[in-house]
Amino acid sequence: MRLPLILTAAALALSGCVYQNPGAMPPVAPTLPPVAVPNPDAAVRSSARLIVNREMARRLPGANVAPYTDCVLNNATTAELADISQSANASGAVASIVGRPATTQCIAGAAAAARGTA
Repeated sequence: MRLPLILTAAALALSGCVYQNPGAMPPVAPTLPPVAVPNPDAAVRSSARLIVNREMARRLPGANVAPYTDCVLNNATTAELADISQSANASGAVASIVGRPATTQCIAGAAAAARGTA
């Protein structure tokens, strides 16, 4: 009858021998690489660029309108670009942006550069 008592005592004694390190950091779960999220502003800007290019080419036939389009895009708000990209008739919105002093100054600088007088 002593064997069960000895085995019980041994089991109790060994149960306290589990190694614990209170200063150790818990294991860290591996992190996944970041997922590329499409930029909605880039899509809107790209769409607006096509429409503004078409509008500027209509107003300035035969000219390289890329610098003028850049002036319009750089002086427009994101909301205006979204409106242009969704509008069937963007002429008024483009004209409004072109009429701003900063846009006009940018276009004048681009025109001077195109003529080689900048």
